[in-house]
Amino acid sequence: MDPKGQRVKLNDGHFIPVLGFGSAENKEVRKSEALEVTKFAIEVGFRHIDCAHMYQNEEFVGQAIRSKIADGTVKREDIFYTSKLWCTFLRPELVRPALEKSLKNLQLDYVDLYIIHLPLALKPGEELLPKDENGKLIVDSVDLCHTWEALEKCKDAGLTKPIGVSNFNHKQLEKILNKPGLKYKPVCNQVECHPYLNQRKLLDFCKSHDIVLVAYAALGSRRVKEWVNLNHPVLLEDPVLCAIAKKHKQTPALVALRYQIQRGVVVLAKSYNKKRIKENIQVMSGSVGRGSPKEYPS
Repeated sequence: MDPKGQRVKLNDGHFIPVLGFGSAENKEVRKSEALEVTKFAIEVGFRHIDCAHMYQNEEFVGQAIRSKIADGTVKREDIFYTSKLWCTFLRPELVRPALEKSLKNLQLDYVDLYIIHLPLALKPGEELLPKDENGKLIVDSVDLCHTWEALEKCKDAGLTKPIGVSNFNHKQLEKILNKPGLKYKPVCNQVECHPYLNQRKLLDFCKSHDIVLVAYAALGSRRVKEWVNLNHPVLLEDPVLCAIAKKHKQTPALVALRYQIQRGVVVLAKSYNKKRIKENIQVMSGSVGRGSPKEYPS
């Protein structure tokens, strides 16, 4: 980590800010709102922006970044932008065109990190979630090692700086790490991670291979029936989390974010609420109590 504790060094020598702004939107949020909230996130201090082709809002997120560059708030090199390779583009010949499509939507020359969104190949085409007549996803047969080689070529071409993965387990990571002729290791593995799903074993594995764990859903799983049991408790209402927050005169959200940073995890804070966006950035200020590691789940 750099002296200010704001960034973590990746295994290819680049640095990633430890706190990122997640730009995935809920169904009830219009994609165009990504423009306004991303601009606001940059204005209050976020420099790490996480997005993806799957979110279908890169055009607006890119517009927000360019507008903040144009008005002098930031320079391009101040922004760390992550995009993701969607499942319908995992065939090696589709990887670079997919990245170029994202760059065209963003109107940027490069991304700061490009990662495989999921280790699951789906039938190529315009549909993001291709399904058969029975409503089942149509999968594709792709060797992820070949996909990785295509990502390495994108890095060599300067279209992206670091390259990494998302939603990989340790066996899937090992397949890439043990690939003959590996040129670049994944710099990160972005996974769902929060106090109810702390990913301790995966975190230990990643640390042992100099791979940074990036946490999404850091404030709790999405509250939709397809994702979680809605009878399960809401993370930010957890009694232990609330007690720690009260003790340190902070909010449960800030405690959950600080928990990840203290573990050496890069954390994404997703919100389309300006009040919460402004609150979340406070985790990087000296006013947020660091607490004892014993207070937090291991």
